[in-house]
Amino acid sequence: MDVLALLAALSTVGFEQFVQWRYGPTGVVGLLLLTVGIKTKSPTCSSIGAVVLALVMTGPAI
Repeated sequence: MDVLALLAALSTVGFEQFVQWRYGPTGVVGLLLLTVGIKTKSPTCSSIGAVVLALVMTGPAI
């Protein structure tokens, strides 16, 4: 059970580092809002996080 928790924590930290490296602090904020919104079952918070991530990923296209 501890190995599974360790792997989950490492994959989460690795994914957050990748998002920060690729999309910067704005991407991390969007990911944080999306995660908090899903965990608290807040559609407003998760929608704002999804929109922030979408805007960061599309970048100069908009």
